[in-house]
Amino acid sequence: MKLYSFDPAANAQRVKVFLAEKQMNLPIVEVNVREGAQFEEPFASMNPFNCVPFLELDDGTVIAESVSICRYLEEVHPEPSMFGRTPEERAVIDMWVRRVELDAFLPMLHAVRNHLPMFEGRVLPGTRSELPQLTELVQRGQDAMAVFLDRIEPCMGRREFLAGGALSIADITGFFTIRMTKAVEMDTSRWPNVMAWFARLAARPAFDV
Repeated sequence: MKLYSFDPAANAQRVKVFLAEKQMNLPIVEVNVREGAQFEEPFASMNPFNCVPFLELDDGTVIAESVSICRYLEEVHPEPSMFGRTPEERAVIDMWVRRVELDAFLPMLHAVRNHLPMFEGRVLPGTRSELPQLTELVQRGQDAMAVFLDRIEPCMGRREFLAGGALSIADITGFFTIRMTKAVEMDTSRWPNVMAWFARLAARPAFDV
């Protein structure tokens, strides 16, 4: 089993933190996506969506998408549980992962890619295209993030972790979502409960990425 990654990428770092919390070690192959290595062989055939990370199993099966990779790793290395042990826990964690990804992670991802000059010509992950960067998407991402933070601020005043009483994949996804606000100079000080949760996660050794 081998992980293909690029350390600065948020999705790759999600898997890196997951592995660290599980105390799992995997061989890692760095794919220099800034130089377009993901469009070259053998990487292009292994993952035709041309993104990192992706996991190659011993039989040659390739699993892409960070949460899908983590879900597979949970099945083969179930402790400590990061996806829940009971049907209720698994459903609640999955609910929060979807909320974070759909309502915050994706809007912020597009905000970052439409804001930073390094993403010119590559505003859609895994592509090189002539699609222009749009400043409107930066503001829309910040606005969507603010709505999301308003929603979870009361929740984070009552609990230690996003999906309940233990660290989960939802927290990992949420951490990297919040971290993207720095790239677009978004002031998050008006959500103190969320930022206290973020700080607690940042203090965990696994999150030192």
